[in-house]
Amino acid sequence: MKLLSIDYVPGKEIEDLGIVQGGIVQSKHIGKDFMAGMKTIVGGEIKGYTEMMEEARSIATKRMVDQAVSLGADAVINVRYASSAVMQGASEIMVYGTAVKFVGDK
Repeated sequence: MKLLSIDYVPGKEIEDLGIVQGGIVQSKHIGKDFMAGMKTIVGGEIKGYTEMMEEARSIATKRMVDQAVSLGADAVINVRYASSAVMQGASEIMVYGTAVKFVGDK
């Protein structure tokens, strides 16, 4: 599945199939959350949260792609990510875009 942040697929004529999205609310266990709090004292990257966000983006993207596949899409264009804190130690990741089918392809 081709994922693009632009609103077209270079060299392809496309048909719009609709908006697709994927989302997840993810958290780390209390031990990681405690260690993250300690890290704020000295500064630097909080690797546990970086890993959490990477995993959440991956899961949300897979859910969006699965939705696009169910529509018969060849690509998703205008892909955008959004995130928000739902509560301390938990974040929501949302990904969305427009599912498209290539016109004239076999």
